[in-house]
Amino acid sequence: MSTFLGMPTTAPRGVGHLRGDRTFPEAARDALKNDQLRRNLRHATTTIRGKSGKVIAELPDWQSLRDAGSAIKAGVLAQLPELLEQLEARVTEAGGVVHWAADANEANAIVTGLVRQTGSDRVIKVKSMATQEIGLNEALEAAGITPVETDLAELIVQLGHDKPSHILVPAIHRNRSEIRDIFLRAMPGVDPALTDDPPVLAAAARRYLRETFLSTTVAVSGANFAIADTGTLGVVESEGNGRMCLTLPDTLITVMGIEKVLPTWRDLEVFLQLLPRSSTGERMNPYTTMWTGVTPGDGPQKFHLVLLDNGRTAVLSDPAGRQALHCIRCSACLNVCPVYERTGGHSYGSVYPGPIGAVLSPQLTGVADNASLPYASSLCGACFDACPVKIDIPSLLVHLRNRVRHPAAERAAMAAAAYTMDRPKLYASAQRAAKLARIAGRRGRGLPPPLSGWTAGRDLPEFPKQTFRDWWAERASHPEPASHPEPASHPERAEET
Repeated sequence: MSTFLGMPTTAPRGVGHLRGDRTFPEAARDALKNDQLRRNLRHATTTIRGKSGKVIAELPDWQSLRDAGSAIKAGVLAQLPELLEQLEARVTEAGGVVHWAADANEANAIVTGLVRQTGSDRVIKVKSMATQEIGLNEALEAAGITPVETDLAELIVQLGHDKPSHILVPAIHRNRSEIRDIFLRAMPGVDPALTDDPPVLAAAARRYLRETFLSTTVAVSGANFAIADTGTLGVVESEGNGRMCLTLPDTLITVMGIEKVLPTWRDLEVFLQLLPRSSTGERMNPYTTMWTGVTPGDGPQKFHLVLLDNGRTAVLSDPAGRQALHCIRCSACLNVCPVYERTGGHSYGSVYPGPIGAVLSPQLTGVADNASLPYASSLCGACFDACPVKIDIPSLLVHLRNRVRHPAAERAAMAAAAYTMDRPKLYASAQRAAKLARIAGRRGRGLPPPLSGWTAGRDLPEFPKQTFRDWWAERASHPEPASHPEPASHPERAEET
């Protein structure tokens, strides 16, 4: 299948948050030393898993919903150019303006220019993975525009000069005591006697944001879904801050990845059942806000939709890898992943952490720029079982590992193994020689460099005392005596004789 959205190019370097400064093993090694981080992650992911499991168990047709979600997403990617053109036409008919951004640089320039046209020096933001991906906050600040995150977790991350570590709960790596300290240090007008009681912390954030909601004329949002049939955009959230941002300002700018489009409202029904149960463990989203263009006298009077590629066309061009674009950002795969639970999101170096990040980020940037992420997994398959749209993440991880350029020593070793296994006599000799590997110990720690580098993260299999070839040869040289059962008697024949 050809790709018609343009030449498949990856996200540009030097902008946005898709590439880390260190490889995953280097960053994970430091994270594993942080006991408080691991306690925070274990508590949060365990709680979310429990809630999600209960509400999913209520639906007898959960697997059918997963099948439907997967089929709809596959259909979207098969007709993505047509759906995007249809979406553009409907948004324009409804009074909105559509902008096409090939990459992060174009998207940031478009949004910054639109805000400048309003004369505002401040914007309020709805939680958005796409704007984090392109580094929009940094671009706005460089232009003298102050972005204010209104999602509580995103606000914690912003005030703490931190980075998100989870798709759903960006501040999952912080406990309430750490949050109180951030508020005391960075939140204007906060009560010095602030406690770490969650309702008290939420009330402090509410007071801080209330004036901002009422006095800021420009909002920037992402979008969970877009309906091509009507030009409708939608955001789902749990706190009500999104509803404030999407209704109060005069100008609304939405940045949306091109894969978020759906054909019809009927398709949306499936995802409004899958998403809340998989993400927050709720039967439905507390706040689901939908808007179509501009309605005179009601809500924003200027609406701009920025359709973002930033490597998505490159992902679409890979028939095997494109299923990563099915992701609805529910974070279910993070909450069941044993690797994520122990290392946290910052180790992945990308705004998309966990199993989905390990397959999406390398494709958006080019595998060479995130070569360690496909290996950030035990391939246990828990992510595939949890994914509400049935993304086969383990298979994608193996697919991407095959695209990583392996070290020369490893390539030579694999070539030698292939040569040996293709020659029976040589393979038999290698098996006999392999018995000497017992001197390396059960875990293979006795192997010399460079083999010791391979066993640093793997246990060397214990070789059997007798191979199948040895057993077969011994059996052939000492055959067991054949047993001859007594012939069955035939009474009827005896009577005849």
